[in-house]
Amino acid sequence: MDLVAIEQIKRLKYRYFRSLDLKQWDDFGDCLATDVDARYGTKAMGAPLDFTAREEVVEYMRANLGEQVVTIHVANHPEIDVADDGLTASGSWAFEDTVIVPAFGVQIRGGGYYRDTYRCDPDGAWRIASTAYDRIYEAMTSLADTPSFKLIANRWDPELQH
Repeated sequence: MDLVAIEQIKRLKYRYFRSLDLKQWDDFGDCLATDVDARYGTKAMGAPLDFTAREEVVEYMRANLGEQVVTIHVANHPEIDVADDGLTASGSWAFEDTVIVPAFGVQIRGGGYYRDTYRCDPDGAWRIASTAYDRIYEAMTSLADTPSFKLIANRWDPELQH
């Protein structure tokens, strides 16, 4: 078992979520192979999203999860298997996410399992070669239906920053 590779892959997935939530688009893009095969989609977004290039994924996320949207992703329970070649791997991650869209007054929460493959590129960095997830649940709440809901801190709203 290649424990060093497994730890590097864990850090890669954590960085993927952190950089997505903090909208650090260059760092987020560097988590992905240039030819990444990414399959995303939720009931809230409608049709499934399929991408076959890093730039496509980054531009979509930048346009749709920019500063107008608050997100947090939490991943755990990694099961990572490094192939005998030591340069490829596969993994599964449990995740939960929360998305708040103040302009539309909605909060979306969900969870499921990511299925990833990884590749160690020539520069020695592990990157996500393919990613997709299976939702266990997804729920949307109108914030108007929750009169007590009040967003009191929002990194992206200058009036709510601390």
